[in-house]
Amino acid sequence: MASISSWSPLQNKMFRALWLATVASNVGTWMHDVGAGWMMTSLSPDPLMVALVQAATSLPMFLFALPSGVLADIVDRRKYLLFAQGWMLLTAAVLGVLAFGDLVTPEILLAATFMLGVGAAMAAPPFQAIVPELVGKEDLSAAVALNSLGVNISRAIGPALGGLILSFAGPPVVFMLNALSVLGVVMVLYTWKPAPRVQRLPSEHFIPAVRAGLRYVHAAPLLRVVLIRAVAFFVFGSAAWALLPLVARNQLGLGAGGYGALLACIGVGAVAGALLLPRLKKAFSTDTLALGASVLFAITMLALGTVQNAWLLGGILLFSGLAWIAMLSILNVGAQRSSAGWVKARALAVYLVVFFGSMAAGSTIWGKTAAQLGTSMALIIAAVGMVLACATALRWKLNMSPDLDLTPSKHLHAHAPQIDAAHDAGPIRINVEYRVTTENAVAFKHAIREMHRVRRRGGALSWGVYEDMAEPGRYIETFVVESWLEHLRQHDRFTENDKAITTRVHAFHIGPDAPRIEHLMTASS
Repeated sequence: MASISSWSPLQNKMFRALWLATVASNVGTWMHDVGAGWMMTSLSPDPLMVALVQAATSLPMFLFALPSGVLADIVDRRKYLLFAQGWMLLTAAVLGVLAFGDLVTPEILLAATFMLGVGAAMAAPPFQAIVPELVGKEDLSAAVALNSLGVNISRAIGPALGGLILSFAGPPVVFMLNALSVLGVVMVLYTWKPAPRVQRLPSEHFIPAVRAGLRYVHAAPLLRVVLIRAVAFFVFGSAAWALLPLVARNQLGLGAGGYGALLACIGVGAVAGALLLPRLKKAFSTDTLALGASVLFAITMLALGTVQNAWLLGGILLFSGLAWIAMLSILNVGAQRSSAGWVKARALAVYLVVFFGSMAAGSTIWGKTAAQLGTSMALIIAAVGMVLACATALRWKLNMSPDLDLTPSKHLHAHAPQIDAAHDAGPIRINVEYRVTTENAVAFKHAIREMHRVRRRGGALSWGVYEDMAEPGRYIETFVVESWLEHLRQHDRFTENDKAITTRVHAFHIGPDAPRIEHLMTASS
């Protein structure tokens, strides 16, 4: 059997076509970002308005990524992606037409950028979720890495190309080329024929699916750590992206081409970082690498606010790209690793909400700070804040639970209750009775606390454990789900990690039979 290489997913015709089309589309997106940021410096000299371009790009992901993640888990992903791509194509084309007619105002530019961000928010969760449908399990890790590399290739090409086109043709051409760049993705998705999704149970409804996703996030410790660390990094790191157009125009006296070149330096550094990252991960722990990336990015922000030489700053921004992609990769892998398959799109959507929400809020904050104190001072304050935010690593460790295994387990499929009940019957209360010896009582109580997360991640509305006052050693674990169908889904959602926790708890039970389980339905009508 041939060894799996980092490039093997590209042997898959559909993955290769979609990867190339996505790189081209991302190049168009970066060209738009350059064109919009530069055009705003001409339409309005207010630093807040310039920073709001970044906020308008990020805010839609904050608002719509979670609903999109829910839809990606319950509807036809191909059709949904086609709709999202059509949305972005139409928006970009309309903006291009308005720009050719010299009809774009600051408000129209922000609105169009926001609408493009809405399309990106719709597309991001399903795009991440379809990767396992395009490649085999053995190629999955390499495919995720290639997608990351593709993003950074476009980051290196797009800004430079956008700046060049801006110099010769102006923003209208940039906006129209962005619209054309979407066509390739549309064509590939249109020809893709995914295998039908086989479901043992009915699809979830939208609102219950949202609640289930949020309950999972709340009961997933590693995912919560990822979200906290993301806020600590991106709120401060957003200053670099939001204020770079002002640095290029006002501090360095550059034109559109020079601004694009600075962004290209960040992109080249990100590509180099993506290639170096596997070696760095072998040499350093996750938290050490994250700390180093944060400090390095903070140093580059200091340089962004103080260095007056464009060539020197361009060289420094190479390290900015390296630090950015390192932190982005660390957090994304953490979010992927802490998300079970059944809720992956929703869990990753929550991560995107936090990521882009932090970017949008930070961009607004640093734009306002720059308007009051100046661009250089805003960048210096952001850099100092990022260094201070590194203290979150002392309390919230990214390398916790190294043995976490969230692959589906068949442990409970064979033990699913064979009860003839309507799917909408409920709420349902489940009682699990344990018999524990006196000498093991303390250890049992400690172990069963982990069952709280197992039940809540699976969909429980409430959970508790009680000891019989009249019969010491008899414990009742109880949890409530909203319907019988939701309890059946708990069995489908059971992971190997859940199985390991359950096995540890059941080991304390004494007696010839397994713990007795009761299913109780509400008697209210």
